[in-house]
Amino acid sequence: MADRPARTVSIPRWAFASLILVGSFAGWCRPSYGSEARNSPIVQAVQSVRASVVNIRGEKTLGGGNAAGQVDAGRRVNGMGTGVIIDPRGYIVTNHHVVDGVREIQVTLADGSRYAGRLIKRHAETDLAIIKIDPAESLPVIKVGTSSDLMPGESVIAVGNAFGYEHTVTRGIISALHRSVQVSDAQHYDDLIQTDASINPGNSGGPLLNIDGEMIGINVAVRAGAQGIGFAIPVDKVIAVVTELMALQAGERTWTGLRLKPPSGATEQGAVVAEVEEKSPAEAAGLQPGDVVIQIGNQRAERPLDVHRALVEMSAGDRVDVEVRRGEQQLKLTMTLASPAVARRSNNLIWETLGLDLRQIPPDEFQQLYRSQYRGGLLITAVRPQSVAAEQGLRRGDVLVGLHVWETVAPEHVAYVLGRPDFSSFNPVKFIIIRGKDAFFGYLPISMNPTAKRE
Repeated sequence: MADRPARTVSIPRWAFASLILVGSFAGWCRPSYGSEARNSPIVQAVQSVRASVVNIRGEKTLGGGNAAGQVDAGRRVNGMGTGVIIDPRGYIVTNHHVVDGVREIQVTLADGSRYAGRLIKRHAETDLAIIKIDPAESLPVIKVGTSSDLMPGESVIAVGNAFGYEHTVTRGIISALHRSVQVSDAQHYDDLIQTDASINPGNSGGPLLNIDGEMIGINVAVRAGAQGIGFAIPVDKVIAVVTELMALQAGERTWTGLRLKPPSGATEQGAVVAEVEEKSPAEAAGLQPGDVVIQIGNQRAERPLDVHRALVEMSAGDRVDVEVRRGEQQLKLTMTLASPAVARRSNNLIWETLGLDLRQIPPDEFQQLYRSQYRGGLLITAVRPQSVAAEQGLRRGDVLVGLHVWETVAPEHVAYVLGRPDFSSFNPVKFIIIRGKDAFFGYLPISMNPTAKRE
């Protein structure tokens, strides 16, 4: 039987028109992800940081007064603010005033998950604080830029919990740099970025971004009664303060004997070893001043903050690999962390005589943090109970800037004062400290302990 020829099907012209119409309608209904023009640098910048910005809520009690100057002590209010993730384990930077006095810190991530936060460290003078949550998995860290090259007129973006509306985005330009702002009787800011991007209540602690999606500041304040005027703390100052706070947190668990500083070049990365204490874990590992730490453990070190982040949850006795650049060489060393008590024993004279554990603040960092008439100071990281320092009210976080007539820029200056042959002629010894924004003085009646010898 012969094969049948294939049938030719005729389709009326109206059917072709219907098919074309249906196809066009289907294309019109298809989800669109935006043209290249819509996917602007601003959109990309916001998308790149969204997951690293958190919203903060909490209840606090007002004990001062309200905006009208009326006493309103004991009134409970719901506070709100914003924060940025600086470590995948849940370390978050925000403003101190956002979490100050808050009983329960509630943190909401971009995906809607909620966590209880706890205050880790704070620096009231610069209005910065670090809080911690315990996330179920690693979190994305915000990309940090620099505030050293900002230009008036440059486009910026603010992200925050404005009026409680989570992840609100506003845009504007940098209006001015190096502004000094008195927000209230209790809070004064130096060297702020001024922007006309809308900064509203709830934006505090959130990032100010450049067009590349890099954080160039932390939004901090609005000017009451003004429109289009907001302020942010420059990110270089933020990083300096946060580095100090993370170093303090890490120093409560371990001692390395390292003092670090950023590289001198704006484009260079790493943590430069400024000083290695004698008989310290860093010295035993072979680290030397001038080395550039480029990795510690599994953490790449783009700046000193990364080194302290890597150490913050380690314990005494832990071994950590340290990769450094020394001239043209790249070396891999291993450092065994010690207890902070070992550091105190190595500085036995000061610890036993005064009851103080002191750590030098680099002079440039000191001036950035305290803007003081003094050249530098020693951060009090611990006070021995029932010591002469404890009895005179000195406490952790104070900065010792002078003893008798001498400045105390380095620990050896304290040892010099205590070891002077005419020490008894000016005992009790006058001390000068900085606490917050204020300087205080007092007198330490020191009884020299002949058994307190430097090890």
